[in-house]
Amino acid sequence: MTPARPKPAATRGHIVPIGGAEEKLRDPEILREFVQLSGADRARIAVIPTASQQDDTGEQYEKVFKDLGADRVRTFPFRDRADADREDLLEKLRDATGVFLTGGNQLRLSTTLGGTPAARLVRQLNANGVPVAGTSAGAAFLSEHMIAFGEEGPSPRADMVTLAPGLGLTNQVIIDQHFRQRGRLGRLLAALAYNPFAIGLGLDEDTAAFIGPDDSIEVRGSGAITIIDPSDVEYTSMDSSHRHDPVCILGVRLHVLINGASYNLLTRTPLAPAITT
Repeated sequence: MTPARPKPAATRGHIVPIGGAEEKLRDPEILREFVQLSGADRARIAVIPTASQQDDTGEQYEKVFKDLGADRVRTFPFRDRADADREDLLEKLRDATGVFLTGGNQLRLSTTLGGTPAARLVRQLNANGVPVAGTSAGAAFLSEHMIAFGEEGPSPRADMVTLAPGLGLTNQVIIDQHFRQRGRLGRLLAALAYNPFAIGLGLDEDTAAFIGPDDSIEVRGSGAITIIDPSDVEYTSMDSSHRHDPVCILGVRLHVLINGASYNLLTRTPLAPAITT
C-alpha cells in the first residue's frame, strides 16, 4: 500500500499522529492547530470514530472542533465494511477539509476500512492537500506499517510485536502511541528490527507529530516524541531469535524531541526547540 498520487501541482496535506489523551478543554493546542490547518473558521472536519466502541465518541469531537471554531463537523459512521462503500457517505467525505480518526482499537480501523473506497478516498484527500490526523489507535493506523498489538517493556524481544497493514498515508514511519506512559520502547524497537527501513515515532500522550508536505516533523504538546532511526543499524539478531528471546540491535540512533523541536525525515536530522527567555 502506497500513498495516493496527488493531482498536478497539488501539495500533500499534513499527517498528524497524536499519542492519545490529548488536551481537549483547558488548552487544546494540538486540536486547535489541526483546525487551523483544516481551514480555521472555514474548516469542514470529518470525524471517523470507527476505532472506538463508545457511541458518543464522534459527538465529543464534534463539540470540541466546533468550540475551536470549525465551520462544520460531521461524524462518519463507518461501522462495517459496507458503510465504507456507501456513496452518500463518500460524497460528504469528499467535501472535508480535514479528517480526524479517533482512538480505540486500531484493528477495528484496519479490518473495517482497509481496502475500502473510504480508505482510498482519505488517501486521495491527503495527497491533494487535506490534513489527516489520528489519535491513539487512529495515529497507529496512519502509516503503511501499523503496530497491531504487542507487549510492553523496554527491551525488544522476538515475539513482542505484531504488524499489520495500515492506512498508508506514508511509508516513512512506524508509529506507536501512549509511548512513555505504557513503556513501549521495546516493541517499537522490535518492529524496526524486522526491517530497518522506516523511522520509529514513539508518541507520548498529549503530544503530536505534525508531518508537513516537506517531510519535516514539528512537535507539539506537553510530552515528548521518541524518534528511533535505524538507518545506520549494523546488525540485528531478529532472523535467528526464537520466541521470547531478546533481540540484539547494533547501531540504532535515538532522539527525544519536545514541543518546538523538529525532525527532517529525508535528511534524518533533528533540530532542538528555540530557546525562549
